[in-house]
Amino acid sequence: MPRPMLKTQQTAQQQENILSTTAKPQTKNETETNEESMMKLDRLLRRPRSKAYMEAMTKLDAGGKANNREKVQELINIIRSEFPEVELAGYLLGYVSKCYLGNPYEVHILDANGEIVEHYQKGKPLPGGLEKARSIAIRGGYDFIEVYSDCCRAVSSNGSVSVIK
Repeated sequence: MPRPMLKTQQTAQQQENILSTTAKPQTKNETETNEESMMKLDRLLRRPRSKAYMEAMTKLDAGGKANNREKVQELINIIRSEFPEVELAGYLLGYVSKCYLGNPYEVHILDANGEIVEHYQKGKPLPGGLEKARSIAIRGGYDFIEVYSDCCRAVSSNGSVSVIK
């Protein structure tokens, strides 16, 4: 059974029923289907991004491989606080943005799994499924691209989101 993407608050009774072998199973009407869950997630991820989130993402182009774990962790915390009701682990692959450090650098990434900020030269492949966002980032027009397992979400400087499948 797929793991739910949206975090939900459970009552003490629901938590108790989860552990009980005599608890009545929930009917389809009582539970949210996976399709409904994905539609809610899609709607949520289409929301415009907050100013704090946008400012944090612009700090990715600071130069070189980010060695300051504290700053990277601060950035990760801001990202998590943008969507507190969603479990993005395994769904969000990372972020790709055009790099303004100059030649030979082309793009930089924030790898959601390894929590690594790294700048990539022209022709060097991006890891973990992030390559699909490279051409969007290079073309410009967006501040950064959020790369998910099923699509890319290109974010403009005003925080608006375009979904690219």
